[in-house]
Amino acid sequence: MDIREYLKSGSRLIFDGAMATYYNSIPGREQVRSDTANVAHPEEILGIHRGYLEAGAQALKTNTYGASEDFASGRMEDGEAYLRAGCRLALEAAAPFDAWVFGDLGPAPQGGFLTPAASYCHAIDIMLEEGVRHFLLETLGSDDGIPEAARHLKEKCPEAFLITSFTVGYDGVSRDGILGKELYQRGCAVEEIDVVGFNCGSGPHHLLEFLRTLDLDGSRPMSVMPNAGNPTIIGHQAVYHGTPEYFAGKMQQIAALPGVQIVGGCCGTTPEHIREMIAELKRNPPVSVRVTPRSETETQRKAEPNPFWEKLERGERVVAVELDPPVDDEVGFFLDGVRTLKNAGADIVTIADCPIGRPRADSSILAAKVRRELDIEPLPHMTCRDRNLNATKALLLGLTIEGVHNVLLVTGDPIPSENRDEVKSVFNFNSRKLARFVTGLNETTFRTPFRVFAALNVNARNFDIQLRMAQEKEEAGVSGFLTQPVLSPEGLENLRRARETLSGKLLGGIFPVVSHRNALFLNNEIAGMRVSQQIIDRYAGKDRDEAEALAVEISAAIAEQIRPYTDGLYLMTPFKRVSLIEKIMKAI
Repeated sequence: MDIREYLKSGSRLIFDGAMATYYNSIPGREQVRSDTANVAHPEEILGIHRGYLEAGAQALKTNTYGASEDFASGRMEDGEAYLRAGCRLALEAAAPFDAWVFGDLGPAPQGGFLTPAASYCHAIDIMLEEGVRHFLLETLGSDDGIPEAARHLKEKCPEAFLITSFTVGYDGVSRDGILGKELYQRGCAVEEIDVVGFNCGSGPHHLLEFLRTLDLDGSRPMSVMPNAGNPTIIGHQAVYHGTPEYFAGKMQQIAALPGVQIVGGCCGTTPEHIREMIAELKRNPPVSVRVTPRSETETQRKAEPNPFWEKLERGERVVAVELDPPVDDEVGFFLDGVRTLKNAGADIVTIADCPIGRPRADSSILAAKVRRELDIEPLPHMTCRDRNLNATKALLLGLTIEGVHNVLLVTGDPIPSENRDEVKSVFNFNSRKLARFVTGLNETTFRTPFRVFAALNVNARNFDIQLRMAQEKEEAGVSGFLTQPVLSPEGLENLRRARETLSGKLLGGIFPVVSHRNALFLNNEIAGMRVSQQIIDRYAGKDRDEAEALAVEISAAIAEQIRPYTDGLYLMTPFKRVSLIEKIMKAI
């Protein structure tokens, strides 16, 4: 029977469970990537497929989850071999049971040998050659490349059937920082996608709770395939303890949600889980019940004020000053500096997050201390280098509890090469993805939304790339940019272009050069800095006092030059010289 007609009849489609975790539970196969067994141990894969079919599954996923990543990473030959073998094994296993076979593809990473779209399309072409006509793109944290892949599939094979399945955590946000609700809506808007659903990320309870927040009306079928439960890590392996009975009971509740016609399992689910789920659905046939999401008035809580952002919104110019955190536990100088800057008229103090990858006092903890003890708005920098999304969310929760509601998100400098054997960078995401993550949490978690700022390098050799990335950051929720120092005609011109192109607030960067040697160092050693030869020459032969006076003069002149293109200033304190910044603030 045609799968579309089957679903239109109101019948429920039962998928299998997880191949990889089940395969890794076999003694001796704990650390083996399951799709390599398509070639190395095909009889084992056939046995697992048959186990799910004998349990009652009507649809099989090919054991090819890693193919799109293989192709994105340039492992073309191996990826194609595993993919073709996986398709043939699933088709062979399904034939005696008259079951549907779905070509299964996991997420394709960005920045690889092939784009996500190209990776999916290449895998789809091979699957079509092998006779597969139904497809499942699953465990997706974003829709990167998905619309293109869907259109490609339907152009090559109009009768093909495509399910796109996203994954979200307990908070309803994907690992790419996108709200699950937004991903669902975006997937449903793609005409070539037949079914949109969710899998993985959490056990059936939390996925059920998330699905209840969606305004499902049953107008289109939905697929839901959760994990067996939460895993325990034993010997570097995730072990799932969720019982078939518990899984089945929760799946009965999930199947009662409007439109949920396609059900199955993800990580940790075995043929027993599928068998018990089928039995439970027969014992207690789900009765579809519309769940109405809680209204905003029920969930809305009063937000705290954000004086810095409110001043920007009123069109008033602001001054942000950066002060490096201490390298030890002596914080007196730092706090005295903040106090001086506040008295000089600074609206906000920005605190770097371990600049150039070397450890300093934590920017977020310092920000909370500054906010509490000195009553001035802090802007902690937050990098993607030292923490994953869980740790980032925990830190943001702590900041908002302390009344800190502005953050500057940057990718972060890498760990210095001499320390890399002992200290590892995280870099699970970039600043754009992090901004999207924070924006999602603003909608689901925080009473007072964070205002997200980002960096803009006006000294970049190819500023077109910087502008394009900045536009992507704005799309991800960035409200404003702090620029690198403007110390050259090129930097000023790029700032002008940024004002014409971007919609967010712009704080123009000012760095007071303190000596001729300092100017040469900045120009030659520091990424993102460009000092004009004219400025360098003006420092030649100057002593410290003369150089400081010149720094005040040049900084005040630059502040006036960039005024038409900015909403305020971003002053960077060199070598702890707070008194110099104080003089500049008086001059401007």
